[in-house]
Amino acid sequence: MKLSEISSIFYHKSNSSMDDLDISGIAIDHRKVEPGNIFVCLKGFTVDGHNYADQAINNGAVAVLAEKDLDVHVPLIVVSDTKRALAMVANHFYQYPTRDLRLIGITGTNGKTSVTYLLDDIFKKHKHKTALIGTIQMKIGEETFDVKNTTPESLFLQSNFSHMVNEKVETVFMEVSSHALDLGRVYGCDYDIAIFTNLSQDHLDYHDSMESYLHAKSLLFSQLGNSYHGSKSKFAVVNKDDVHSDFIIKSTAQAVVTFAIDSRADITASNITLDANGSKFTLNTPDGKITIKSKLMGRFSIYNMLASATAAICSGVPLSTIKDALEETTGVNGRFEPVSEGQSYGVIVDYAHTPDSLENVLTTIRSFAKGNVYVVVGCGGDRDKTKRPLMAKIAAKYADMAIFTSDNPRSEDPEEIINDMINGMNQENFKVILNRKDAINHSIEIARENDIVLIAGKGHETYQIIGDEVLSFDDRKEAKHAILKRNPQ
Repeated sequence: MKLSEISSIFYHKSNSSMDDLDISGIAIDHRKVEPGNIFVCLKGFTVDGHNYADQAINNGAVAVLAEKDLDVHVPLIVVSDTKRALAMVANHFYQYPTRDLRLIGITGTNGKTSVTYLLDDIFKKHKHKTALIGTIQMKIGEETFDVKNTTPESLFLQSNFSHMVNEKVETVFMEVSSHALDLGRVYGCDYDIAIFTNLSQDHLDYHDSMESYLHAKSLLFSQLGNSYHGSKSKFAVVNKDDVHSDFIIKSTAQAVVTFAIDSRADITASNITLDANGSKFTLNTPDGKITIKSKLMGRFSIYNMLASATAAICSGVPLSTIKDALEETTGVNGRFEPVSEGQSYGVIVDYAHTPDSLENVLTTIRSFAKGNVYVVVGCGGDRDKTKRPLMAKIAAKYADMAIFTSDNPRSEDPEEIINDMINGMNQENFKVILNRKDAINHSIEIARENDIVLIAGKGHETYQIIGDEVLSFDDRKEAKHAILKRNPQ
């Protein structure tokens, strides 16, 4: 692609003529520049790409896109916002790939990962080739790839959407974080369906207020567009039971389809029964009713299945296919995942790391627990401090014993994080064991027949971040080792 074609996309100023220069690719990391690339200078939280333009040129960059004048000997394009420009350039370079995909974006505090995987199960049952981008991984067909962020940067997205088109993928499911929406990572993504799961306290270290957090979430729906195209209908799928649903609904011009358990909605769940073996409910739709008997436990799982079913119905998937998929699915790694080695007590690992999600998981366990409930939980460092006492109070409220421990302390002192959690607590049914491995071992040592141990906060994660180190650590493996240590087979 010619640089002149790229430069024609947006208003800019430049330092030279660029009519005949060939651009082989786009780079935002100077270390990954290849000959013929255009280097885009991005300002990050800790690193400013403008400081690495010379290194990028030395590595083969033939042009630079920046937000200020730089003393470089290659063509320089200066724009007011390189992050926005990057999304535009990446879209154009990869020929607007999401126009050729059904793209379903899921946002909300809780449930995003579970909904993406439920949708993946439904659409695979519908004989579609699918792809998925989210917290755990990116998946194209059956091939999996690591991702650094829940919602990656726009260059990564457009490049991989193009790859998906080439691989004949039909439908893509994508977690869309509030950070990504606020930072413009999903500019240019042509979503067909946007799903709102819920909103509760999280990420206030970044957003400052719940109003700001809600506004960021609403951007997914406002960016569905303001025009109507009969050949490609768009839908906003919204949880009507959430108190913020009206704000989300008002943010979009597209068709809104609601789901709920308690409120009046287009698609609802009724006749709900929950137990230790799963859940059963009636899915009520304008096209008829079906009974779903799922292996997934808890009221929150009903909401996840409702969100997934609603999006699938909007996409024309038959109710019988939705039923078969939801009844066969076993859930997502690290989401209410049992660790079983034949012991007489239950051990469950879950990603719950917000007050709302921890309460959901603990109330679900309480609904079927026959013995004591123990919870191992901490809070991440360098993150929203205001949720720490809320997490501790919820843990002590619903568990017979809460064991507070280290999560991913990052640059903070783990002991200070725990102090933030327990400061002002009136309950006494807790203890502090800073070392997470020791905390997991202790919880399993004290469990007796019919008791349940919940290990919360990290779920699928296979690491622990302490200071600048990323150490190998998996709650599921640690729990398994503790069980086998206590009851060797």
